[in-house]
Amino acid sequence: MGENPFENAQKQLEKAAKIIGLEPAVHSILREPMRIIDVHFPVKMDSGETRIFNGFRVQYNNARGPCKGGIRFHPAETLDTVKALAAWMTWKCAVANIPYGGGKGGVICNPKELSSTELERISRGYIRAIAQFIGPDKDVPAPDVYTTPQIMAWMLDEYEKIVGGAAPGVITGKPLALGGSAGREDATAQGVVYTIREAVKVLGIELRGAKVAVQGFGNAGSFVATKLSEMGASIVAVSDSRGGIYNENGLAAKDLAKHKEQYGTVLGFAGAKEISNSELLELELDILVPAALENQITGENAGKIKAKIIAEAANGPTTPEADEILFGNKVFVIPDFLCNAGGVTVSYFEWVQNLYGYYWTKEEVFEKLDKIITTAFESSLKAAREHSVDMRMGAYAVAIKRVAEAMKLRGWV
Repeated sequence: MGENPFENAQKQLEKAAKIIGLEPAVHSILREPMRIIDVHFPVKMDSGETRIFNGFRVQYNNARGPCKGGIRFHPAETLDTVKALAAWMTWKCAVANIPYGGGKGGVICNPKELSSTELERISRGYIRAIAQFIGPDKDVPAPDVYTTPQIMAWMLDEYEKIVGGAAPGVITGKPLALGGSAGREDATAQGVVYTIREAVKVLGIELRGAKVAVQGFGNAGSFVATKLSEMGASIVAVSDSRGGIYNENGLAAKDLAKHKEQYGTVLGFAGAKEISNSELLELELDILVPAALENQITGENAGKIKAKIIAEAANGPTTPEADEILFGNKVFVIPDFLCNAGGVTVSYFEWVQNLYGYYWTKEEVFEKLDKIITTAFESSLKAAREHSVDMRMGAYAVAIKRVAEAMKLRGWV
């Protein structure tokens, strides 16, 4: 897929700017990140050789509060991907109405080829390289693709050594023992489920018995499948990076999660036939959940999608060309930065709990999350209907207006 994710993010912004009549000065500020940190840092490998790693941190906009966003460890990480994700984080925090701006980070490396000690040294080296630019009141990183609570723990420890004191609010997605929040592990999936619950109400679909396919059976994907099946939906297909499986009578989501944990893939699950990722997208479905990587639904395959609802658990799975086709075909798309905002919302709760040293139960966390996600869904739907546009543009209209207002109040424009 040769799509440039940052160009897609800019196209979406441009489209939304026209819909809401955004002033040119505000638009030009929002087109580019306010700061890009590009670092090269040495790491001693287990073999004794020193390797230089390249990392990034993009701080997109902080008009509404400290920047917020994950850190990816990926061999194919690019600055354009990080810029796009930082832009989407800006809109995600704004649509959820939490007091953050958007940021994102990444290190070009392949965690699958690294030992635990090498991973620790890379994590600490990256934090040393960006320490002066982050902090509980500046920029708050979190885990993302191929990073874990353990990696966050090493990063927290390194940052606290540098500043010489406790600063649990510098990073979220930490282990519970170091100030993590209850519910963080499945927060993204829980948010996806809340938005699906609201979308089926809008379309008058019964969730019990609804046919669901999940593309990308990782952390978010497996939790979404399990939660939806508990609510009575029928999970008919799932896939991972190795391929997909299908059973029209439904797959047992909990057993499948165990199978994936044991064998590292969904393939070979009893009673299911193998299908490709592209076949999965084009099945007869009520709900399609893309939970893998960006640019999966494009101008080429959008017309073949038969699902009534697409719930974007992944970031940027649908291209702007595909959006036009889906909207024309009356497919209800719950856009990524609304659909998967559960993760950053619970990260925000973690930061709040760290700042005042008082912790909530998982029930309290999910109750607060439900209110925030449902309100964000309702305001996006209202804006979409007001402007006669799809949900993505509705959510953009809400988010951009909020960021623009903060910038104007500060006197930036």
